[in-house]
Amino acid sequence: MTQTDLPDHRAQGAQGVLSYPEIEAAAAQAGLAVCGALHPARQPVKALEDGTLILLGTAAAFWPAFKISPEYRDGAPHPVDRWSERVVSALAQDLRGSAYFPFGGPPYTPFINWALASGRFFTSPSQMMVHDRAGMLISLRGSLHFKQEIDIPPPPLAESPCRSCHSRPCLSACPVSALADGGPYDLAACHDYLDTPAGTGCLAGGCLARRACPLSRNAGRDPEQTAHHMRHFHPQ
Repeated sequence: MTQTDLPDHRAQGAQGVLSYPEIEAAAAQAGLAVCGALHPARQPVKALEDGTLILLGTAAAFWPAFKISPEYRDGAPHPVDRWSERVVSALAQDLRGSAYFPFGGPPYTPFINWALASGRFFTSPSQMMVHDRAGMLISLRGSLHFKQEIDIPPPPLAESPCRSCHSRPCLSACPVSALADGGPYDLAACHDYLDTPAGTGCLAGGCLARRACPLSRNAGRDPEQTAHHMRHFHPQ
């Protein structure tokens, strides 16, 4: 697959000189955080062959910004996705890059492949992805691709943080043991539990296994945001 095979929801512009700190600052102003970056020519990934790829996730400022947005207020479906498409597309236009999103398929853009290739995301023992800073409270909202190679910092960790996590709470925190070492994830058991009164805490506060990851406390996640994602995962 090449760039031309990706879903056609990109914002294009003329290329210019850009720095990684400038991208970080622009993302932060929008309520987003750079949570991974790579050069596809050096770290082969699906769908892209060159340039610089920047992965964007929610920052602590995301939820307050989202709550005053038209997408939050209009009552239409998929407000976070629509907010993400508008905001990341605007960033791409301002920074003269291309915007891609983890939704809108099929076909879907290969965000998991990109995330793991960035060196900042890893596969946890429970098979859920874990980020070197946000832990398991990951919310990728889009990515920016630039034709030029921009200097990017190396990943902060040389190996998965799970290798030094001896207690592995992501495997033991689930009340119905839906997560097992090496998988598979017991989706039916998870959903059945969420349908019970005991599952109210998970619906309101988020997946206990994700929250149990020691790194998840760094995510700066507003509890309302977590509850929103859980309602989307398990609509009632």
